[in-house]
Amino acid sequence: MKSKGINLFGNKTIIQNQGVKYSKLLEQFIEPYMSDFADTEYYEDIFEFAINAWNFGNLKMLLPKEETDAILSSVKKTDINLDLLKRMIYSKTVKFKDYDSFIVDFEIKETSGEPILSVVTQAKDDYLASMLEELEDEHSQEDFEENYINRSAIILKPLQPSLNWYSNLHPDVDETIETKTYLLSEDIEDVEAWLRKNFDKLFILELEERHTNKKQWPQNRNYRMFKEWFQVELSTGVYDLEKEPISKSL
Repeated sequence: MKSKGINLFGNKTIIQNQGVKYSKLLEQFIEPYMSDFADTEYYEDIFEFAINAWNFGNLKMLLPKEETDAILSSVKKTDINLDLLKRMIYSKTVKFKDYDSFIVDFEIKETSGEPILSVVTQAKDDYLASMLEELEDEHSQEDFEENYINRSAIILKPLQPSLNWYSNLHPDVDETIETKTYLLSEDIEDVEAWLRKNFDKLFILELEERHTNKKQWPQNRNYRMFKEWFQVELSTGVYDLEKEPISKSL
């Protein structure tokens, strides 16, 4: 690995910024540290580490110190060689400070036994914009997941037979069609099967909401009647997008 690495990088001088190939710059950037990668089996792992150090170095020159320190602090919790990373970041900010594009992808091709490196770069403004957008999406997703409620939901909407029944009892009152949502344990795997067994509980709740005299409720209620009276929607994903805690009346 080590001898092959020396053949790959050789002794090159840093070329000027105009027309520079970042693949060559990356090879030059890694070359002084090849002994640190003596036990690394794959070239891809070396380049991935070096690209992270390169991009960290660019960020260090662009962001406030406390922000870059916070990023490096998070690295301490991983198995990354932090000492090597810091040395390479310093090298980037000193020896390669004029090359401020970020490296976002790379490819290694074998040609006649020799690996050929190519890289994809991104201008710093575009990279930072992409990074901020990604962070915003990440935080949005985290917020969304944090607000997940461990419930399934049954949503009921009165259909015409239900409206007709209410209208006959209260001919002078126009009923507003409202949907109601009933939350169930997420451990119920088959909500449809649960509904077939427990539909009358929901039926009674709906009837009580509209008329308290049980003698005037429909008799001999069954699941078929329930489905004729209410449009049923099932949801197995319930999220609360508000920050205020949910209150429950006991």
